[in-house]
Amino acid sequence: MTVKITAKYVGGQQVELEHGPSGSRILTDLPVDNGGKGGTFSPTDLFASSLASCILTIMAMVAERDGIKFEGAAIEIEKEMQDNPRRISKFTGTITLPAGLDEKQREKLLACVKACPVGRSLHPDIAVEFKTKAEEGI
Repeated sequence: MTVKITAKYVGGQQVELEHGPSGSRILTDLPVDNGGKGGTFSPTDLFASSLASCILTIMAMVAERDGIKFEGAAIEIEKEMQDNPRRISKFTGTITLPAGLDEKQREKLLACVKACPVGRSLHPDIAVEFKTKAEEGI
């Protein structure tokens, strides 16, 4: 399956991305630490967002298939950049799972971290570290 994304420079160090199938649009900006204004997501911010969204989406698929209550699940992710060459060196984050899951359900959902296609596409030099917590009262 292929999906066409069109990137168009719109000025002010910003690029507009258009998702071909839906027409949805996203604007990116240069980050402050690379001389930009940081007014919205940078391309590497989208990379971190893609990883978090992919993991959560795969988890949601598994949860729905297996009848696991998944509302309230969340991922908070941070990316670290390195210089020379400038690239992402590490992703760290916290996965919040709904309260009340048994150990088998938690293990099944956490296995989705390794099943995510975005994560599987990362260069092996990029460290990925997640910790988990259960959401209280969900």
